[in-house]
Amino acid sequence: MKKTLTILAFLSVLPAGVALADDDCFVPMVDWQPREAVAQLAVENGWTVRRIKIDDGCYEINGRDADGRQIEVTVHPSTLQIIEIEYEDKDDD
Repeated sequence: MKKTLTILAFLSVLPAGVALADDDCFVPMVDWQPREAVAQLAVENGWTVRRIKIDDGCYEINGRDADGRQIEVTVHPSTLQIIEIEYEDKDDD
């Protein structure tokens, strides 16, 4: 009986942990930097911005870097720290 209760307790908590893992940047909107600050960050890094959107609680910049490569940059909304830069290389294969 104890083993069953322990397993049930564990399983009831597991979905909550998975749901919390969906948001990369959990920050109240009141603490967010404005989009203009994100655009300025892009200019400072030599990026050409195609779009700034919100994804999983983070800012996401879609555009091109200084070398013309397509990029997708994830930015923390309150600190403007760059979390990840993905290069979207297109294969001709």
